[in-house]
Amino acid sequence: MTVTYQGNQLKVILTDIEGTTTDISFVHDVLFPYSAKHLSDWVLNHLELPITQDILQQVREINGQSNLDVESCLSQLMIWHNEDRKITPLKTLQGLIWDAGYNSGELKSHLYPDAFEYLQNWYAVGLRLAIYSSGSIAAQKLLFKNTVMGDLTPLFSMYFDTTTGNKTESQSYLTIADKLLVLPQEILFLSDSSKELAAAKSANFNVCGLNRQTTAVDNDFMYVTNFSQIPLEL
Repeated sequence: MTVTYQGNQLKVILTDIEGTTTDISFVHDVLFPYSAKHLSDWVLNHLELPITQDILQQVREINGQSNLDVESCLSQLMIWHNEDRKITPLKTLQGLIWDAGYNSGELKSHLYPDAFEYLQNWYAVGLRLAIYSSGSIAAQKLLFKNTVMGDLTPLFSMYFDTTTGNKTESQSYLTIADKLLVLPQEILFLSDSSKELAAAKSANFNVCGLNRQTTAVDNDFMYVTNFSQIPLEL
């Protein structure tokens, strides 16, 4: 089945998470406080794991201080956490902490009902679905595996995070198109961020903004309030 958006034939829908498929309040009021509460204990209780040592080493490299001790690394990670920095070692660590929370049953992730409905519909008509978020790929998979509506991970063919590149840089989107093995103009990117939409558009992606809070938006892009309003033509 052929699916088009503003006259362009689509093969892939690439979507952001926070503010797009999932309420920002879930991330900021549930996930972030949970990882902040458990950050130090998780690291100290798992120092023997290679991934923990990798995280600490990345913190040292980013700071340019190869001799930082564990406590200093933890302090830096907490500073980044409180600043909501999009830094890979922090995002990796948050994903590991949230994994423990999901496995224990303490966490269940939010998903907008319209996102749940339309992601399934688009998958059913043959569109490939992919995720691009500043959260780690592990955290993305955890979120979609543990939604209040069930496990949605079978819907997605690929996931992308900060290891691909910054979400506000056009090169990141060209890299994603290459990895998806499609042309940029065959991808529709969904996000609530005008900077991300601008970067994707400059890479020749189709873009559509989500404005779920009905606040002022950048008029350079089309915005909708939910997935049902995205003008796809089948």
